Amino acid sequence: MKAFHEVRSYDSDFMVWHSSYENVGFLAHWHREIELIYIRSGSCTLHITDHAFTAHAGDLAICESGVIHYCDSHGMDNSMDFLIFDPSIVSPLFQNPGFIHPLVPAELLGQYGLAEMLPLLMDTISRELTQKAPYYKEVVSSSLQTFWSLLKRNHPRVGADQLPDGRRERMLDDLQDLLEYIDVHYAENISLEYAAGRMNFSASHFSKTFKKLMGINYVTYLNLVRVEQAAYLLRHTEKKFTDIALNCGFNNIRTFNRVFKEITGCTPSEFLLLPDPDTYKRTYYNRRSAEKEFVEHDSLTLVKNASS
Repeated sequence: MKAFHEVRSYDSDFMVWHSSYENVGFLAHWHREIELIYIRSGSCTLHITDHAFTAHAGDLAICESGVIHYCDSHGMDNSMDFLIFDPSIVSPLFQNPGFIHPLVPAELLGQYGLAEMLPLLMDTISRELTQKAPYYKEVVSSSLQTFWSLLKRNHPRVGADQLPDGRRERMLDDLQDLLEYIDVHYAENISLEYAAGRMNFSASHFSKTFKKLMGINYVTYLNLVRVEQAAYLLRHTEKKFTDIALNCGFNNIRTFNRVFKEITGCTPSEFLLLPDPDTYKRTYYNRRSAEKEFVEHDSLTLVKNASS
């Protein structure tokens, strides 16, 4: 199970996915697909690789292939469209265009002639993917290709003389490798020092870099992965709490109970009594939806805002 390296499942070999949400954020993750985030209303704070910014109604955020990104909507009301698609949809030999900044404000979209096209794009793709009328794939593909081409034509991109240092690219690749390692080996003793060593960083430099790119510190991230797996085992197996704690990397039941409550807002025992395991008093994962927001075995990246 890939919790934070998002490996998305699709209904078919046509790799395009769209959904809309209100008042959500998402945990730091990355994927090979391109992701467009359209802010219909309200605002949210987004972090995309080295860029941190607040996006407002009418803005577009671009997550290029392979970049780490997360969103914090705590205390903000918003409505957002998420459009995720395989890069081959827009180009058979796709290469990241290297936009200088991932945020395209509403004002710039207007100057590019894309302000009205963007919500129409989202609505068209949502309708076509739902109805699957004849030639829907062609309609979706051509709509995406037109919008993407105009975006590349207008939005500033990094020139050949401004390409990022190769060391930075290698560092991001190493971080992605570490996230994949954690997804598999979360039950083991993956200390901060061990994680730093995998990236050839000192412990202090690794801590600062990880927090900057992921939005949370390393230990919190590791605990999120472990608690996510523990929650699954609690709901779907008959294992004892102690066994689940040990299987998920916690040294003892006391630590397991404390960390589980810190993250989910309830103890493991209370968690089992919830009629809907997605209903928490604080932020946690949005696991499933009657509207099929995520298909089975999809990544768990969306989080709900704390309710008052």
